[in-house]
Amino acid sequence: MLSMPKNLKERYAPLYFLASVGAGGLVVTFFMYLMFWVPHPGQPVPVFEDIVRAYASANMPLQIAITIALMGIALLAILHFRLLAWNLREYSKFRETEAFRKLKNSNAETQLMALPLTLAMAVNVAFIVGLVFVPGLWSIVEFLFPAAIATFALIGLLALNLFGKFLARIFAEGGFDQRANNSFAQVLPAFAFAMISVGFAAPAALSQSKIIVGVGVALAGLFFIAAVLVALVAVVIGLNSILQNGLAAEAAPTLLVIIPLLTVLGIASLRINHGMHTQFDMHFDTAHNFVMLGGLLAVQLLIALVGWNALKAKNYAASFLSQEGQKSAGAYALVCPGVALSVMIHFFVNKGLVGAGLIAKFGVAYWAFTLPALAFQIAMIVLVVRLNKQHFSTTKILPHPAAAE
Repeated sequence: MLSMPKNLKERYAPLYFLASVGAGGLVVTFFMYLMFWVPHPGQPVPVFEDIVRAYASANMPLQIAITIALMGIALLAILHFRLLAWNLREYSKFRETEAFRKLKNSNAETQLMALPLTLAMAVNVAFIVGLVFVPGLWSIVEFLFPAAIATFALIGLLALNLFGKFLARIFAEGGFDQRANNSFAQVLPAFAFAMISVGFAAPAALSQSKIIVGVGVALAGLFFIAAVLVALVAVVIGLNSILQNGLAAEAAPTLLVIIPLLTVLGIASLRINHGMHTQFDMHFDTAHNFVMLGGLLAVQLLIALVGWNALKAKNYAASFLSQEGQKSAGAYALVCPGVALSVMIHFFVNKGLVGAGLIAKFGVAYWAFTLPALAFQIAMIVLVVRLNKQHFSTTKILPHPAAAE
């Protein structure tokens, strides 16, 4: 059990929201088992009834996979919401401190975007839990989509307000420390916008109402574009500072934040395309999915290679991941890239390779390509356990907000 410290106040860092995001991402990796291995005729996602029917008629390997998926979703969803509740409580107290006021007048103000990022992830996790464990949910799902859009709209307004205040302060007063921006920490707002975009894209992909699909596509597109624009600017100014000043050791994991950003944007694209196909007769063939997903995965693997070497060069594991090392809330940023690669590989294999007819589903090649996704998932579970033990086994949490400069 985690020991959740209380009243951290100035010792708290908003980047601890990433602990909840990582757990939520792992929920999605287990949902991939059900999404691609359980037949779900009649709707684009598996629901409770599909899972029960598949389990009753499946062979033993599939029954084991379904059992593991359900257990993983349940346990990690509990962890996700528990960490979310803890973060919200500690964040509310952190806002009353001088440390919060200093953070709001520094580059690290964008750490606050971890809040809408986590809230958007929470809605996605809740939807997965409902699909998997609530009987008959699909029969009323059309009534839930307007509520989902309204919820993501509120989260989107929160994100725009937080980021807007940051930009307003910088534009009006200046003070952005480019020398301290020697990382990709400023990509975090783009990740938050992308998570909101993929949330809006869910009703767009699943609804049978043309109005719901249209509203979902429009709002998903808005935050999609915001994510791309912010990411492009953040990468350019971050790379410029890195080349001049070297990579900040504690912020080294931010080099990998592009990986989850691309996965989320890729899924948003698939959802938007599906909605446009079903309701607006705009067709995207399997070759399009193969090229898009393959291209995104290739970029992600290149970024992973560069990031891995940078982490090794900075001796990051010994400094921030060992029990003897420093406690940095930013270390939780390492979970998202591994989770994102696992999810992207599942989509590439099933929507790309199988969809294009290049390999047979459940054949030898299928499992050979799927194995890396499972390996990344297991590695991230181990990392989450390790980080939670390091950060929550005692009440002494010493975050380093400078990681988000």
